[in-house]
Amino acid sequence: MRLAHMTDYAVRLLIYVAQHPERRCHIAEVANAYRISETHLMKITHQLALAGWLETARGKGGGIRLARPPEQIRLGDVVRTMEPDFFIVECFSTGNTCSLTGSCELTGIMDGALHRFMDHLDSHTLADVLPPAPGAPRRVHVHRPAKAEVR
Repeated sequence: MRLAHMTDYAVRLLIYVAQHPERRCHIAEVANAYRISETHLMKITHQLALAGWLETARGKGGGIRLARPPEQIRLGDVVRTMEPDFFIVECFSTGNTCSLTGSCELTGIMDGALHRFMDHLDSHTLADVLPPAPGAPRRVHVHRPAKAEVR
């Protein structure tokens, strides 16, 4: 399974903005820092703002910042926001034409794997993936089990 580039870029954008809580960030600076297209980042910023992860402001003094503390942004929720679907096997999709449907146990196994994957992401927040500040001790992750909901 591979997450879409947009999901990867969304997490990078959130990380960058979280590392600069004292100010609003600009799409151009994030694009430059990560060598990502500004056009892609504008689309991602819009999606993340609609989902409530970012606050955006236009004009002088404008830019982007987190809409909530990093500890309140679960990675699983960000992935659900950005991924178009979770059809990791054909039988998960609405247009399923697999001839094994109904006589194969792969669907249940893959569904279980997907739920464990999302449960794991839900147990981590944006704060867990932020690099430690210079000189700060490395954070130890505390597992926070959460119920995953897959679209």
